[in-house]
Amino acid sequence: MIAAFSISPLGTGDSVSESVADAVRLVRESGLPNETNAMFTNVEGEWDEVMALLKACVDKVAESAPRVSVVVKIDHRPGVTDGLTAKVAAVEAHLA
Repeated sequence: MIAAFSISPLGTGDSVSESVADAVRLVRESGLPNETNAMFTNVEGEWDEVMALLKACVDKVAESAPRVSVVVKIDHRPGVTDGLTAKVAAVEAHLA
């Protein structure tokens, strides 16, 4: 599965980048395929490992914020691997 998620601390002031970086660090240390862009972090893996990682990210951000907002979009396709690159490659093939 692929999960695209955005996590933001609430009630901590104007800047969220430090807390977001704490969550992204956990994703990168997880060993799961991932990518981060301006709006979301995408991570690919089995359901239980991705959900555990999302919980860890929420818990980490909650250490420095009284409230945490999370938006998650999931593409659940059992048996499919390398979706992070394959999905983009399929679109790029149509653009070539």
